[in-house]
Amino acid sequence: MVIVNEALVFRFPRRPGGQALAHESRVLKLLTPRRSLAVPAFEPCGDGVAYPLLPGEPLNQGRLLSLDPAAQEYIAWQIGTFLRQMHAVDADAARQAGVEPAGSVRSQRDWEELYQQAQLELFPLLGRDGQDWIHSLFAPLSGGWLDMEAYEPVLVHGDLAPYHFLCDYPAGRLSGVLDFGTAGLGDPADDYANVIAGLGERFLRRVARYDPGVEPALERARFRAGALEVWWALNGLRSGDPSWFLVHLGRARDAGPYGLRWEDPPAW
Repeated sequence: MVIVNEALVFRFPRRPGGQALAHESRVLKLLTPRRSLAVPAFEPCGDGVAYPLLPGEPLNQGRLLSLDPAAQEYIAWQIGTFLRQMHAVDADAARQAGVEPAGSVRSQRDWEELYQQAQLELFPLLGRDGQDWIHSLFAPLSGGWLDMEAYEPVLVHGDLAPYHFLCDYPAGRLSGVLDFGTAGLGDPADDYANVIAGLGERFLRRVARYDPGVEPALERARFRAGALEVWWALNGLRSGDPSWFLVHLGRARDAGPYGLRWEDPPAW
């Protein structure tokens, strides 16, 4: 549960004894001394936590691209620098501090099962083009050339949608990052996939100027960005909740095809 007043945010566990806030506190304790963007500063408050309200508005692609080029580049630098700092947190120290795997961690088998579920549950509702897109998305896994477990775990946000970045639009800069509830040790491609899904791969190319970890993880990030849409569609169908189908409205959707090298001229 979240309560907000003019100066403070109060968060309390949904159920007594819930451990999610305690885990998020451990993540933030590790990250806070190493980050260049503001993050929530948790203080105990009864069974929950309180922290000063961070200023800014949720980031979105349209407003970002309406800023002048210098401001866009500065925000790309801010994102790249923040991701580099977060992914550089020592994984062994994180484990010793009690940081668990991120909520977004999936095995190769998990991804293969998602493909099977999509064929069984989504294909009857899709046209040929939608079915072909899903086949193409999962082809590197079924073909054996994309190993989704080929990474060293790093500290990841786990849900780095654009609205978790706070932006001071008049100043042309980011003012903070929110919601580390699914953070933990995982694949850095997960964070890059969320940049692709929300701000576009062309913007990720700009972020990569300031984070050398992007390009080695690019193919996994491209896959994850597409698989996220499949996962949301399946959950919407199973739950009967239409909000699951609306989450991608206004998103960037400009991921490049597998194998496209960034030294090539953009083909999209």
